[in-house]
Amino acid sequence: MWKLFAILSALFAALTSILAKIGIKGVDSNLATAIRTIVIIFLSWGIVFATGAQSGIKSLTKQNWTFLILSGLATGLSWIFYYKAISLGNVSQVVPIDKSSIVLTLILSFFILGEQFTVKTLIAGLLITAGTFVMLWK
Repeated sequence: MWKLFAILSALFAALTSILAKIGIKGVDSNLATAIRTIVIIFLSWGIVFATGAQSGIKSLTKQNWTFLILSGLATGLSWIFYYKAISLGNVSQVVPIDKSSIVLTLILSFFILGEQFTVKTLIAGLLITAGTFVMLWK
């Protein structure tokens, strides 16, 4: 089931880039990010209340709160820089650089989470890196 969710995530991430580029035309990138964030807040909390997940708030630990807040800050900064990048550049050039986060995630998951780095992971990371450079090559 996680693979289906990952595919849907990729699909909506692709739509996000295209829709954002169209919507940001003539708009300050920070304002655009704030509007997007408001929509996400309503969507997220709507899903939480629709599924009854709000009862889990009581069971969150200090570590949960700390790392969820840090993750939120990282997400916010990512969105701010992403929107600025697509407001100034071509989506077809910004997205490959943005998606190099895949390789950074592989590296960080090895060092921070202790996840295994296999030959397959190494090859995939190198191919993604090479693909990013090919997309940017003039």
